[in-house]
Amino acid sequence: MSPMPTVSATGIPPLAHWDARLRLVALLLLAFAFSAATQLRAVPLMLGITTVFWLLSRLPLGNLLRRLRYPSILVLCMALALLLRRSPNTLFHVGSFGISQEGAQATALLLTRFYCILTLAFAFLSISPLLHIIEALRALRVPFIMVDMALLMARYLEVLKQDLHNMKLATQLRGFRSTGWSMHTVKTQSWLAASLLLRSYERADGIYKAMRLRGYGQKAGLRHPPLTHRDWLFFAITVLLAATIFWLG
Repeated sequence: MSPMPTVSATGIPPLAHWDARLRLVALLLLAFAFSAATQLRAVPLMLGITTVFWLLSRLPLGNLLRRLRYPSILVLCMALALLLRRSPNTLFHVGSFGISQEGAQATALLLTRFYCILTLAFAFLSISPLLHIIEALRALRVPFIMVDMALLMARYLEVLKQDLHNMKLATQLRGFRSTGWSMHTVKTQSWLAASLLLRSYERADGIYKAMRLRGYGQKAGLRHPPLTHRDWLFFAITVLLAATIFWLG
C-alpha cells in the first residue's frame, strides 16, 4: 500500500489534533455548503477557508497537485462546456464561440467548488492513518459493510496495481511490445485483464474464508477518546463558516 504523505518534520500538524470524528462531520458539512453556493461573493470565503485548513495540515503541495491531475481533466472539460454555452448576455467572442456572463460565473463556481472540496478532503483525511479514519466512520455509525468495503478497497487496490505491473513486466520480458490496436496487442491485453480478474477472485475468496475463521461479522466494541473543548471549538468554528457560506450563497 502506498505510504501516506508525510507531515512536517516540525511535529504533528495542528489539524491532526482535531478528533477524526468531528473532522469527518466538518468535512461533510463544508462540502455540502460549498456545493450549495450559487453566488460569486461566496468564492473568496471558500478559497480562504480552504487555504487556512490546508496550511493547518502542513502537507506538501506537490502531493495535492499530483492527486488533482487526472480529476482535473474531467472538470476542465465540463468548465469549458459551461464557459462556451450559448446565452443572450454575451460578453465577448472567441472565434465562433461566445463567452457569456452566466457561463463565466458558472465556470468560476464549478472550479472553486471542485478544487476547494478536493483540497479539503485531502487535507482532512491524509493527516491521519487509514485505520483512524475507519474507526471514526464506525463511531459515526456508518454501516459496517460500507466501512469494511472502504478498508479492503484501500488495502487491495495497491495489491492489484502491483499484480498488474508484474504481469506487464513478465509479458515484456517474453518479448511483447505494444503496437497500437493490432490483434496481437488486443489478445495480450485481454489475457492480462482476464488473468488479473481470476487472481482477484481467488484472492478475495481466500481472504473472505480467512476473515470468517477469525470471527469476521461479530461486532466488537471500540472505545474512543472523549471529545475535548478544543475539538468542539474547531467544530463550532467550522459550523459558523459553513453557515456563512450558506448565507452568502
